[in-house]
Amino acid sequence: MLLAISATFTAEAIQPGLTFWMRELGLAADIRFAAYHQVFQQLLDPAGLLGSNAGGVNVVLVRFDDWPGGGAAELVDAVRAAAGRMAVPLVIVLCPGVLCPGAVQFDDALDNAVRRGVAGLPSVYLLTAAEIAELYPVAEVLDPDGNELGHVPYTPLYFVALATALARKIHAILAPPFKVAALDGDDTLWAGICGEDGPEGVVLDAPRRALQEFLAERRRAGLLLALCSKNNEEDVAATFRAHPDMPLGPGDFAARRINWDSKAGNLASLADELELGLDTFILVDDNAKEVQEVRAGAPQVLALLLPARAEEIPGFLAHVWAFDRARITEEDRRRGEMYVQRAERARVARSSASLEDFLASLELEAKIAPMEPAQVERVAQLTGRTNQMNATCIRRSAAEIGRLSAECLTVHVTDRFGSYGLTGAIFFRVAAGALVVDTFLLSCRALGRGVEHRMVARLGEIAVERGLETVEIPFVAAQRNRPARLFLESLGATASGGVFRLSAPDAASVRYRPSGEVVGRTPWSAADAPVGQFAACKVWDEGVPAQRAPRPEGPPHQNRPDYARIANDLRTPEQILAALRATSRRRTSQRDIDAPRTRLERELVALWAELLNVEAVGIHENFFELGGHSLLAVQLLSRVRQIYGVDLSLEVVYSGEFMVAELAKAIELKEIEQAGGDYGELIEELDRLSDAEVRALLAEEQDAG
Repeated sequence: MLLAISATFTAEAIQPGLTFWMRELGLAADIRFAAYHQVFQQLLDPAGLLGSNAGGVNVVLVRFDDWPGGGAAELVDAVRAAAGRMAVPLVIVLCPGVLCPGAVQFDDALDNAVRRGVAGLPSVYLLTAAEIAELYPVAEVLDPDGNELGHVPYTPLYFVALATALARKIHAILAPPFKVAALDGDDTLWAGICGEDGPEGVVLDAPRRALQEFLAERRRAGLLLALCSKNNEEDVAATFRAHPDMPLGPGDFAARRINWDSKAGNLASLADELELGLDTFILVDDNAKEVQEVRAGAPQVLALLLPARAEEIPGFLAHVWAFDRARITEEDRRRGEMYVQRAERARVARSSASLEDFLASLELEAKIAPMEPAQVERVAQLTGRTNQMNATCIRRSAAEIGRLSAECLTVHVTDRFGSYGLTGAIFFRVAAGALVVDTFLLSCRALGRGVEHRMVARLGEIAVERGLETVEIPFVAAQRNRPARLFLESLGATASGGVFRLSAPDAASVRYRPSGEVVGRTPWSAADAPVGQFAACKVWDEGVPAQRAPRPEGPPHQNRPDYARIANDLRTPEQILAALRATSRRRTSQRDIDAPRTRLERELVALWAELLNVEAVGIHENFFELGGHSLLAVQLLSRVRQIYGVDLSLEVVYSGEFMVAELAKAIELKEIEQAGGDYGELIEELDRLSDAEVRALLAEEQDAG
């Protein structure tokens, strides 16, 4: 993928950190930078680096100090103009500025102006300096000397923090989301063992309270919670009753397995009940043995072992990138509520005499209408997550949907228990007298209730209204979309070349007729049921979990990032910088190098080795031949200014052979000059001497003193 970056300042110092993280995340990224200080041009030019990016992520790094008068309104206008044209997500990073010398500025007014301005734009994401500082604090953010020398405004450590926060945002945008957090009880949700200490004897200490608050917040953002604990169910229930002040209560868990069976088996059972893949589950547990057992028995699950020291739990959770969400839709916020409603429907299904009676009792309504701008993100989610009733399984980002020439219909389903949310989408266009469908999908939460039939009927009605002859729905086989093929075959459509065709009047007359079978009597499966029983299968699936057929599972995530390592060992900029240098340090070939002769040269050799990330440096080796470049030269002179208090220009770098010996000589001459007095002739004379002669002269002066 292409990671295209435009900035208002010299931003290439972010590349080593981004390269490190792309490797950690398993992303093959080509990182490219636009021309210096060309943000507006890049946003407004369709042929520029950002505008021509067809596969990856665009990034704009903004420091308002670089624009007289703030520039927030102008930035918003440019982003809004660009958003509709870009084929990839755009991340706007609002970087810290300078309020006064040495002080970092977080300008809430400007940040909020941009936040309001880009709100609702598909595939535009915001990352602010305050958010970066909260996750990755750095003591020294600004580099005034680097800013003056080469418009490199930040310290190397802050560039690492900036790269990490940006990589984390990109990961949240691109990675498939986890949907369920399965939680252990004893020593995870609370401190203590309720079966031994008693429900009143366990403690909700500060770390576990923080854990519960963290997960309660994630639940409000759409993550489902499940209990998966080796325990007696009554002990767990009594523990919740004994501690009503817990941030999480029994009603916050969409499902639970509290028994003495293996957790791998219980997680598979939970996945079956919730009709979700095991690869969407996160297990949070304090017991290393249990975690290892799950990693072996259910490798699709992300099994996380909590830190042994309880006080480290909050920091650990804050840096588990698997919990991140780039954006939260209204359906996400209502997901927990929807699963409660789902349980109520299942209860009614079990008590209904037949499928027809059950469906009649639901009082179900389906609203099919043109997509609204605010629904683009949710529709993009559906294309990425819907597998069973998805005729083509085409995945699209919000940016791609915004640029499609096809028309889009959305499906919103409600019944007497509440709303299912936005559950379906259809993309179609008119071609050669036919209404040609590009995407036909419906979430499994509304499947088997006649909604899919109503969707086809609406397409037929539109075709009739426009004087079109046929409705064409292509089918592309994928791993889990056999139910879509069975449904299309059930319509009596002619199939040729993978396309199902109905006359417009026939499509408009499609109606759903329940089979009348008693709910749950026959252990049928969605893959094998005749169409008359297809809906009943889904209702039975929700209502009678004991007889459900096993769900197919994909392979474990081979390329999944090591989330535990990141949360344990790569949570601070200092840790990340050390790991970056360790993994990218270049080994120097065995060669004869000139060793430093003075304390100053020894210090400079160490400084060069650090900046160039090499094992050793000789005092007569060329900076650029060792891998140096202009950006590193700016950082080097900035460090020299900070350490030695001498102000050297970039002419020192480019006027001749740039070596440690020459730099030491320049520093010493500058120190003599800054000492004051009439040293003009002496400096000229020293400048004509070789570095060896200068060292000898200085040695004589020191001996004389």
